[in-house]
Amino acid sequence: MLKLPVVDFSNKDLKPGTNSWIKACNDVRQALEEFGCFIIECNHNLISSEFRSEVFGALKNLFDLPTETKMKNKYERPLTGYVGQIPKLPLHESMGIDNATSLEAAQSFTKIMWPQGNDSFCKIVHSYATLAAELDRTVSRMIFESYSLEKYHDSYIESITYLLRVLKNRAPIGGEPNLGFVTHTDKSFTTILHQNQINGLEIDTRDGQKINVELSPSSFVVVAGDALMAWSNDRIHSPSHRVIMNGAVDRYSLALFSFSSGIVKVPDELVDDEHPLKYKPFEHFGLLRYFRTDEGYKSKCPIKAYCGI
Repeated sequence: MLKLPVVDFSNKDLKPGTNSWIKACNDVRQALEEFGCFIIECNHNLISSEFRSEVFGALKNLFDLPTETKMKNKYERPLTGYVGQIPKLPLHESMGIDNATSLEAAQSFTKIMWPQGNDSFCKIVHSYATLAAELDRTVSRMIFESYSLEKYHDSYIESITYLLRVLKNRAPIGGEPNLGFVTHTDKSFTTILHQNQINGLEIDTRDGQKINVELSPSSFVVVAGDALMAWSNDRIHSPSHRVIMNGAVDRYSLALFSFSSGIVKVPDELVDDEHPLKYKPFEHFGLLRYFRTDEGYKSKCPIKAYCGI
């Protein structure tokens, strides 16, 4: 059975410049070029069972709120608002916390959901976003270093803002279809995914096979988005994926998306005779707005339709 590559982040010696770091950089690059995603295995000190219980308990409390309350999570920017109550997708609900690594953003979201306050939820969701963003920064540094482009990494990080989407896929009832979420590619640079004990993520490979992703409690999935594919000049693959629900237990998950607030440009170093330039410089949030149009949504590959050469 085909499985995603696993990169071990639990080694305490995993520091820039070490042999283990250099190997991990190469493993990350190879996984993203071949599959567009990989699994990070972390130690239990990074995400303890107690913290996981707090995170998923907080998500359950959030999704147990009345629908009219959850719908107050509005679309200030693309991908930031409530999604749910869709007849063709009855198992799915999700909400977005924009700029999630900011305590103020976590407080603002919490106040909308609980006007009387909920300090516990606010603290947990902000702590989780901070943890996931730190993982994402490590991964992005590995990507840049693997292509010998570390000189661009600081400016990349300065441009990045994080969106945390919290998701619930309830178990199907009776003869309901088991589609938890439709097949899609992410529009981010990278996405960091974490879930409760219920699997459901299905990844499409380049050659049309499907990988049912199985995760341990201390692992995360990194998925390359369309923006990273474009930045890499098509070296990195942005994989299609969906959620399929089997069994009788609800699936809760979190997806941290990284978006650039500036103009994204293919580095000159990634353009050569073998890899001619494939993309014009583009505005990342412009890609999100384009995807919300009929033309963008119906496009087979929105990033190529938006800024492809």
